[in-house]
Amino acid sequence: MKRERFTCFLCCLTLSVAAMFTMTFVSCSKSDSGSGYLRLEIDGSSMAVSKAERSELPDTNDFILKITASDGSVVYSGPYGMAPEKITVPSGSCNVSVRSAEFSRPQFSAPQYGDDICTVVPAGGTVAACLECRQLNSGMRLKIDPEFLVACPEGVLFLRSDKGRLMYGYSEKRIAYFLPGSVSLILSSGASETVLMTRTLEPREILTVNVGIASSSPDAERGISIQLDTSRIWSDEKYEIGAEEDKGTGVGNPMSVPQAKSSIGETDVWVEGYIVGGDLTSSSEGISFSPPFKSSTNIAIAARGSTDSKSSCIAVQLPAGEIRERLSLAVNPGNLGHRVAVNGDIVESYFGITGIKNVTDFVLK
Repeated sequence: MKRERFTCFLCCLTLSVAAMFTMTFVSCSKSDSGSGYLRLEIDGSSMAVSKAERSELPDTNDFILKITASDGSVVYSGPYGMAPEKITVPSGSCNVSVRSAEFSRPQFSAPQYGDDICTVVPAGGTVAACLECRQLNSGMRLKIDPEFLVACPEGVLFLRSDKGRLMYGYSEKRIAYFLPGSVSLILSSGASETVLMTRTLEPREILTVNVGIASSSPDAERGISIQLDTSRIWSDEKYEIGAEEDKGTGVGNPMSVPQAKSSIGETDVWVEGYIVGGDLTSSSEGISFSPPFKSSTNIAIAARGSTDSKSSCIAVQLPAGEIRERLSLAVNPGNLGHRVAVNGDIVESYFGITGIKNVTDFVLK
């Protein structure tokens, strides 16, 4: 059955900001014997947000990747998805940094994910490195009791850190994000401001603050009540990339392409990736990565949209009928570069690489 909706699959999300970044390559001044190769993979399984923040999850292909050699020269700077699968770097140590977006001041709905690693690449060798992306910034969310609105109709609430502040409207539902550190809740009434509370937020922490009016008895003077829910949002409304968005999708928690390659023999499973090519043959180079495409019976998917080697792909057999009609690149060349999840059986070899056969369902964006 066709489903043209797409849940947030592992490491595959939707943002089209690649044009915002400029790729920069610095040629190695050393000879070939003084160079090595770096293969990178982003693991987004630790990225989690609340249900309200799902739409803010970034596409890992658009993560800002920066690779710096030991002498300080920049080897690559640009979107992760546009970087070569095998990056030439000067031998020796190099620093790798990845960020989902720049973040330096308070913003609503702006979780930042990233990782930094240092690795040593030997001359003539290849090093594979995995970047485990976790949330780097912190957040605070207010839940404002209606009685507070009655008691302080002219009051305005702000959340403030040393990098700036955000006005938190009474109807605001978004999470306010800050760099880790002290964040204060401030009530502004005309010319005066009162600090209601200050808390120190740790990386990944999302603090929920209930703002209301306290009263010990009906006749007692009422005052502002602050209650803290220190549980992180992903503890009670956890949403991990790859989790089922709703009961109607049936996708559950799909495997990534690397996971599928190590799960040969699994049957009736979901695997997700980017459609990167077609026209597969049994030769080691037998694949087309650009149109026109001739074969309607197969496509190739990969973990990254920039993949340009057959060995990094999984071959997907397209059965006759609606699945072939919708996924075939020969019929639908516009599917190239789109994300897809397919349900089928993982086999050891199909056109010389790991394959998926007996496909019964798909989800395409």
